[in-house]
Amino acid sequence: MTSNPKVAVVTGSSSGIGQEISLTLARNSFLTYATMRNLNKKENIKSVAEKENLPVKIVMLDVTDDRSVKDAVKSITAEANRIDVLVNNAGYGLVGAFEDLAMEEIKSQYETNLFGVIRVTQAIIPVMRKQKSGTIINISSGVVTLGGQLGGSAYVSTKFAVEGLSNSIAYELEPFGIKVVLVEPGLIRTNMYNNSVVASKSQDPNSPYTEVMQKLAASFEKMFQGGSSPDVVAKVVLKAATSENPSPKYLAGKDIESLKEAKRNMSDEEFYRMMKQNLMK
Repeated sequence: MTSNPKVAVVTGSSSGIGQEISLTLARNSFLTYATMRNLNKKENIKSVAEKENLPVKIVMLDVTDDRSVKDAVKSITAEANRIDVLVNNAGYGLVGAFEDLAMEEIKSQYETNLFGVIRVTQAIIPVMRKQKSGTIINISSGVVTLGGQLGGSAYVSTKFAVEGLSNSIAYELEPFGIKVVLVEPGLIRTNMYNNSVVASKSQDPNSPYTEVMQKLAASFEKMFQGGSSPDVVAKVVLKAATSENPSPKYLAGKDIESLKEAKRNMSDEEFYRMMKQNLMK
């Protein structure tokens, strides 16, 4: 650790990509505030941090709660006196055919994946603006590059919204020395799919989409098993966090890089057919 380490805040750090990002930043001399909604899930990251003597501090932060966000940011800035990097990672997937999604299920998805990003970012911007520097890294999804995903209308639309938000605020924040970066992971070997929320109506055997959703579930299970390790995303985040001039967008994972190249070389109709065939194997 340096005497004046850079400070990083990572949301959704209890497992998966967020946990790996927090540990990777800490291993590279960032004083890292690994935040999570449920502190009962802190033991894994705490154990690794203690074993490796890493500068990780675990803080409760629920991105869906205004007071929780404000209290966490206030606590962090009071202690560290600055925030150099914010990684908006917290999120989950809502799975189900669009017709089967209840409005409350869609609202909950947006509350975490979009409004959570907005809450935390708005709370931290004044800190970065005052210090005239900072990097905001928003974890999006490779499905934005691909254009969509069967059974993922709510999830995918939140990620499109995050990308539009990021691209827009980049213009406003650049004069204050604040950079905004998007990271689009491909399929990553985490529990994300198993931890996804399946729309209630999609679990009804009488749903007209039952057969297609069952095929999709079987396909996704195989695809996620062959996905990239979470450290692939963490390394990309580290690159963005340590670069003086990071790219506005990074892909993370060989699968999403290959699919982007395929999309570039195909017509929209050809790419649609290919994706449909791959998802419905």
